[in-house]
Amino acid sequence: MEPANQTKASQFLLLGLSDEPELQCLLFGLFLCMYLVTVFGNMLIILAISLDSHLHNPMYFFLSNLSFADICSITTVVPKMLVNIQTQRKDISYIACLTQVYFFMIFAGLDNFFLTVMAYDRYVAICCPLHYTVIMNPQLCGLLILMSWFIIFWVSLIHILLIMQLNFCIGTEIPHFFCELTQMIKVACSDTLIINIIFYVMTVLLGVFPLTGILFSYFKIVSSLMRMSSTGSKCKAFSSCGSHLSVVSLFYGTSLAVSLSSALTHSSQRISIASVMYTVVTPMLNPFIYSLRNKEMKGALGRLFSRAVSCL
Repeated sequence: MEPANQTKASQFLLLGLSDEPELQCLLFGLFLCMYLVTVFGNMLIILAISLDSHLHNPMYFFLSNLSFADICSITTVVPKMLVNIQTQRKDISYIACLTQVYFFMIFAGLDNFFLTVMAYDRYVAICCPLHYTVIMNPQLCGLLILMSWFIIFWVSLIHILLIMQLNFCIGTEIPHFFCELTQMIKVACSDTLIINIIFYVMTVLLGVFPLTGILFSYFKIVSSLMRMSSTGSKCKAFSSCGSHLSVVSLFYGTSLAVSLSSALTHSSQRISIASVMYTVVTPMLNPFIYSLRNKEMKGALGRLFSRAVSCL
């Protein structure tokens, strides 16, 4: 490759999910519906928690933050994708691409941290019920959220500063439907050894430690449940964890599926399709999981709808 082509590209080309013209309308309609359902569902969760005094406790405080992160993460990806499909264009500017990478890393990372914090909250509620209100006080809850923001803000900023040191050839194509960090590293024209090492170290740290915290919390929860003599108490305690376990399984399951698809296949289209699961499907399903499996949330949503109908 000629040195003249090794430069800071002013824009990239996002290849998307498919080049088939007959699929574009279907993809536009499908992703528009999924986006609207995700935003509407998560907004309902946030409104229900904010307006219902029965839900003013740490568990639902963390859930409202998780819903906010889900809205933001899907908003960094889908609108640009819809615009490109509608206008039949594939370009995205260099700055817009870096911005998309940065904010998606922040909100996907927040999802990871918030799920870990929620697991700790369930551990305290079940294993230390008498001290729950003392331990999970508003100051600690706020501190846990702020720490999550602080850590992921700096980690994402470090990655962006490293990416800005890379050179990209003019006309660089990204075989994805959004600017994803690993895909950008793959298409860089300059040496990526250092950034790859840092990326994998950060991924291990930000993936293994939160997951270990979740597994440890549930190990303690299960141990505590086994010591309970009452079957009713066991069912009630475990039901409060059911929704969280479902979301954790969905989040880490889809992330693992994307990682495995990247390792086992060289097909960029298959990797992109697998990425839809954790970028779009997971944020869309979270409100349904929490509303359908949680009696308190269903009650709060019912009261919210009743209030809205009475105001009409």
